Amino acid sequence: MDSKSIVLVGAPMDCGKARKGCLMGPDAYRTAGIARALTDLGHHVTDAGDVTPDANDIPDRDGLINLGETIGWTTALMRAAESAMATGLPIFMGGDHALSLGTVPGVAAHAAKSGQPQFVLWLDAHSDFNTLETTASGNLHGTPLAYATGQRGFEGFPDLPVTVPASQTCIIGLRSVDLPERALMEQTDVRGYDMRAMDEHGVAALLVPFLDDVAKAGGALHVSLDVDFIDPTHAPAVGTTVPGGATVREAHLVMELLCDSGLMTSLDLVELNPMLDERGRTAHLMVDLAASALGRRIFDRPTPRMM
Repeated sequence: MDSKSIVLVGAPMDCGKARKGCLMGPDAYRTAGIARALTDLGHHVTDAGDVTPDANDIPDRDGLINLGETIGWTTALMRAAESAMATGLPIFMGGDHALSLGTVPGVAAHAAKSGQPQFVLWLDAHSDFNTLETTASGNLHGTPLAYATGQRGFEGFPDLPVTVPASQTCIIGLRSVDLPERALMEQTDVRGYDMRAMDEHGVAALLVPFLDDVAKAGGALHVSLDVDFIDPTHAPAVGTTVPGGATVREAHLVMELLCDSGLMTSLDLVELNPMLDERGRTAHLMVDLAASALGRRIFDRPTPRMM
């Protein structure tokens, strides 16, 4: 794999839900050796430090958790993401998944200026397709994909510089979707695959056609990897555990297919809560997955036959 310039961007955002702990995620990735793991693969790695949220006077709203603070993070991360894209392949180290309210529009703005269509691969137990009007929990980490694809119901959030068409998004690993989310998704052509689809067809059969579409379009590909994509028996450090997720091997296969495609242009690592981890087990797994997406492998393909 060709050497890349990789920019690590910390996003210690912990306001997208009530349960705290994700603000320690960026430092957990650093402690787990993400820079060294990627440098060992031949990449040039720069740590840009942590983003801080913009100040604003947006009042909070009943039924929504930390609305003003979340919007402050969104505007700051939009700028940081667009800027980081100009210097390399950014890895946004979260932080809860509300950080994608900023990272996805930011990378999409850069892609639009470069004349590329933006595609998004969402690896998650949840679709994150709620709006401010449909969320029952008020947790805004459950809204970023709806926002990025231009759905209505985000009063107070900044106007998007560019929207990502729902047809250019793919969600894999679903096993917890609210009824309002499902209804909204069914009005779009977002591709959503639950764990039954993975069980019946295998993850490669779901992912490869989407990657083929990205390649045919000459698109940029943002990958958003939530810890809860993986089964909690393997990745316990997340506050939104849902049993029955991807195995470690399935998660690595996704990353290896992304590496083989050469299409990934940016990456979110989200929802790591070190307070819930077991001796850094989940942080190390997420670093290993990032390394798989960027070239770590046992054998170069094709795998030699074993006698």
